[in-house]
Amino acid sequence: MIKKILLGGAIAAMSLSSYAHNHNTTESTFNPDTQRIKSHLFFLADDLLEGRDTGSRGHEIAALYIATEFAKYGLKPAGTDGYVQQVSFRKANLVQESPEFTLTRGGESISFDYPKQYLAGPSLLSTDAKVEGELVFVGYGIVADELDHNDYEGMDVEGKIVVTLAGKPSDFPSEEGAHFASGYQKQKYAASRGAIGMITVTTPKNEKVRPYQSRLSYIHTPRMAWLNEEGEPANSFPEIKGGAYLSEGAAKTLFEGAERSLEDVYADLEADKVPTGFALPGTVSLSKKSTHEVVTSPNVVGMLEGSDPQLKDEYVVFTAHSDHIGFAKTVKKDNINNGAMDNASGTSVMLETARLFSEMKQKPKRSILFVSVTGEEKGLLGADYFARNPTVPVTSMVANVNLDMPILTYEFADVIAFGANHSDLQDSVEKAAANADIELSPDPWPEQALFTRSDHYAFVKQGVPSVFMVPGLKSKDPSVDGSKVFGQFLSTHYHKPSDDIHQPFNWNAAETFTKVNAQIGWTLANQEDKPSWNEGDFFGTTFGQ
Repeated sequence: MIKKILLGGAIAAMSLSSYAHNHNTTESTFNPDTQRIKSHLFFLADDLLEGRDTGSRGHEIAALYIATEFAKYGLKPAGTDGYVQQVSFRKANLVQESPEFTLTRGGESISFDYPKQYLAGPSLLSTDAKVEGELVFVGYGIVADELDHNDYEGMDVEGKIVVTLAGKPSDFPSEEGAHFASGYQKQKYAASRGAIGMITVTTPKNEKVRPYQSRLSYIHTPRMAWLNEEGEPANSFPEIKGGAYLSEGAAKTLFEGAERSLEDVYADLEADKVPTGFALPGTVSLSKKSTHEVVTSPNVVGMLEGSDPQLKDEYVVFTAHSDHIGFAKTVKKDNINNGAMDNASGTSVMLETARLFSEMKQKPKRSILFVSVTGEEKGLLGADYFARNPTVPVTSMVANVNLDMPILTYEFADVIAFGANHSDLQDSVEKAAANADIELSPDPWPEQALFTRSDHYAFVKQGVPSVFMVPGLKSKDPSVDGSKVFGQFLSTHYHKPSDDIHQPFNWNAAETFTKVNAQIGWTLANQEDKPSWNEGDFFGTTFGQ
C-alpha cells in the first residue's frame, strides 16, 4: 500500500513548491527528451515491479513513481488523496473443482464435464452460486432498436435461463455491434426481461477467431470489479444467478429434441440469417463456488492548470494504464510479464508529455489532466471508475486522448487515432499531427472494433469525445513493414514475459510519438470550440451529454 503521508502530504507539498520553468515551449517547438522516456520505461518495466498486476506491490511502486514525477513537474494533485484516487475491487477466483452442469430432459440427467465441455468463470456476486431453470434460445441475445433488431421479441424468458450465440449478426456495424454484443449489454438485456441465468454457445465464426481450446488457458484467471459505495461490484446483475460457455459438442446435446437443431442454427448463420428464438426441452442446473477478496489499487491524477480565466475550468484528459498482468504461469525461469510496450511505453510518453507542458511559460488555455489508470487488463476498470467517479466534473472534460501499447520499434510516418471519425477530433488530431510532420491514417482494422477496447471507451460512455492513439503502420524506412512489425509483436511478445526492455526500441519513434501527443494536447487545449460528436453519430447520440 502506498503510504498516505507520501502521496497526501509530502508529495503534495512538493507540487506546490517553486519549480524552475526554463523553457518557452510553443506548439511548434516541443522537444521531448528521449533519455527521460527511456528511463521511465526501463523503470516501469523492470523485474522489481513484478509485472505491475492490479493490486500488487509492484503496481503500487509504479503508482508512487508516477505520482512523484507529477510532483516533480509541479502538477497539482487531482486525486481524492493527493495525487491518488484509491479504488477498491472485489477479486473473485473460481474453485476449480466446484462447477457442476446438469441437463435434465425426459427423465434423463446428463452431466457436462468442466472444463472439457463447458467453461464457468468465478462469480463476483456469490461465493456459492446456483441456478436452475427452463431453457430458452434467444439467438444472439441482443436488443438494438437503432439497428431494428430484437432477439427477445415475442419471447418469454421470465424466470428462465437464456441460451445465446456468441458474437453478433454479420451485418452489424463493427463498432456499434461491439457495443451491443458486449457481455455487459447481453446480461442487461436478459436481466431486464426477467432471465435468471445465461448460457453462451460458441459459433463456427467464433471458433475461427478464438477456438474453445484456446480459452482453456484462462480458466484460472480471476475476475475483478470495482466496488460502489455500498460495497457491491459495479456493472453486475444480481438477477443473473449463473452461467456457462459451451463447446460445440455440449451445445449440440443441449439442442437435441428441440424444434431446430444446432446444425440448423449454424446453417442460418452460414446464410447470414439471424435465427429466431425457441424453447429448448428440459431444465438445467448450474452451480459453482468462488472465493472473494478485496484489493485496492490506485489511479494517479495530476493537473496542469490552464491560463484562460474561463477555459481553465475545462479539461483535456490524457490517460495511460500503468498496470499489466503480473506473473506468467510457466515453468520457464523468466515468469515476469514486464509489460514494456503494454503499457510502460504509453505511460512513459504521457509522463514526458506532462513534463513538456509543465515547462511552458505560457500555459495552454484549458487545463490538462494526466491520469494513470489501474485495472485496464482486468476490463478497463480503473478508467471506468474514474470516469464515473471523476475528480473534476465529467461535463467539464472536453476530450480524452488515450495512450495504450504504442509499438516504439521503428520510425513511423503516420499515427492512428481510433475513434477520431466519430467526432470533430478528427480535424484537431490531423492538424496536430501535421505540426509534428506526421500523417493521420484511418483505422486499418475496423472489423476489430478497437475503439471499444481500451480505457478511452470509459470516457466515451460518459459522453466525452475520445481517441485512442498509436503509431501508424507507415514507416519512414521503406525496408520496414509497420504492419508486419505490429503483427510480430502480437504473436511473439504480447502478454508474454518477452515484452521487456530487451526489445529493439527506437527512441526516435518515442520522441516523435511524444511530440505528436503534445501537439494534440496543445491543439485541444487552445482551440476556440470544445470538441463535439458528429451529427447523428451513434456513440454521441447514445452517450452524449
